[in-house]
Amino acid sequence: MTTPRLGIAFVPTHAPESLRRLATVTEEAGLDDLWVWEDCFKQSGLASAAAALAWTDRLRVGLGLMPAPLRSTAITAMEVATLARMFPGRFVPGVGHGVQEWMGQAGVRVASPLTLLREHTVALRRLLAGEEVTTSGRYVSLDAVRLDWPPVEPVPLWLGGVGPRSLALAGELGDGLILANALTPDDVRDAVRAALAAGAGPGFDVHATLIAATGPGAQERLDRELPLWGKPAGGGIGAAGDAEAIAAGVRALAAAGATAVAIQPTADEPDVERFVRFLGQEVRPLLVDG
Repeated sequence: MTTPRLGIAFVPTHAPESLRRLATVTEEAGLDDLWVWEDCFKQSGLASAAAALAWTDRLRVGLGLMPAPLRSTAITAMEVATLARMFPGRFVPGVGHGVQEWMGQAGVRVASPLTLLREHTVALRRLLAGEEVTTSGRYVSLDAVRLDWPPVEPVPLWLGGVGPRSLALAGELGDGLILANALTPDDVRDAVRAALAAGAGPGFDVHATLIAATGPGAQERLDRELPLWGKPAGGGIGAAGDAEAIAAGVRALAAAGATAVAIQPTADEPDVERFVRFLGQEVRPLLVDG
């Protein structure tokens, strides 16, 4: 089992103004990644990613996910290309079809989310490769669009999904798969198999999230957190306890196929900065040596 990249998940239960300190502490602690979210109607994932990249020097910043219905393919390509050129090798954009209830609230829900995501991803890849793109699909139409400033080096494009068809599309078209945050190792294993069966090639990445708590009352805090994400306590999701307990949770996800694991602190985490340093100083060495 290859040691996975270890990162922190900045979810919209934390205020946007807390991101700067979290990003700098995450880098200081020696973690690999910072993952930001874009949940409607809470925070802009792209604005968060851009700020975190600017505040750090080494950290890889992932964005999971940009809902395809909310942004045109052309503007998404412009935004991704700009960040990729400003921060080469440090930005991992992710796209998905979005939560359909939220897309309906925003007035952008489509009849076939997977058709849109396929058209969006194919055209986005071509634009990021510097091609001139003309296409007329069911949802994506472009007329001789070419970026003036495409990325200098290839940009990994990850897709998110939960259902079988979404997982298959990620395996077919994506460089990586971004999974939901409250899954068991068996859930992750099944998702990886579905993506691989759809044609995911060598080097395909899988991002999983581990909701975790440490310190006094850790298990009780984890049990309170899981229902916020639609899952009951006691179902094998997340990790609570000391550094070895958290490391064991990471190793279980890695054994299931995750190549990058982001630790998500609970919404009631009393000291997020201390938690991040705990991950870097106590958990990470157990993964490298274990």
